[in-house]
Amino acid sequence: MSDPQTNPSDGDFGTLSSLLHDRHSCRGFLPDPVPDAHISRIVEAAQRVPSWCNAQPWQVIITSGTETDRFRDMLYAAAVTETPEPDLDWPKRYTGVYQSRRRTCGLQLYDAVGVERGDRAASGQQMLENYRLFGAPHVAIITSDRDLGPYGAMDCGGFIAAFTLAAQALGIASIPQAAVAAFASSLRDHFDIPNNRLILCAISFGYEDIDHPANRFRTERAPLSEVIDWRK
Repeated sequence: MSDPQTNPSDGDFGTLSSLLHDRHSCRGFLPDPVPDAHISRIVEAAQRVPSWCNAQPWQVIITSGTETDRFRDMLYAAAVTETPEPDLDWPKRYTGVYQSRRRTCGLQLYDAVGVERGDRAASGQQMLENYRLFGAPHVAIITSDRDLGPYGAMDCGGFIAAFTLAAQALGIASIPQAAVAAFASSLRDHFDIPNNRLILCAISFGYEDIDHPANRFRTERAPLSEVIDWRK
């Protein structure tokens, strides 16, 4: 048993903390495929997250090669011709600090890729990169059982976080994309996903293109004073 007084930067905590700090949403990928064995290890590790009554509601469709390209083409066509209709309602609004954080993230991205403030055409084109999967060679489509409702979706959120951390541990970059779920009906038809599965999001993943300008910024995290309400 480890000593609870051990420096928290040591050992397992230090490893986990480093993964959390190093992981970021990758928006530019190399075309090189990830070996199937690595992908299996990522999913197997992610499945260790807790879920209500151990229901493990997540199911994952993973594409490679021409199947990724076929999906990419379909998704982009849907994004420019169809009206978004996700299985789960989008947030009603972003206000206060949430709107501020969202805006800051967007401005950081636009500054990184050279989109001038107020250039709606250029920002719209950058937004559409979501539907090109940012050039990733793989995508994972995450679904949950419809009858489990928001709690199944919450459990899947833990799986998604663990997936990205396990990928990071293997040197594989990723980006969870709720935007992809905007076209749930098209995804359902394309992958033959039954109606009893809620389409929650996609995770595009592969090896990072470190020279891509969209990968040159990092978001900040709120101070603990904005997160913890100590009661002693």
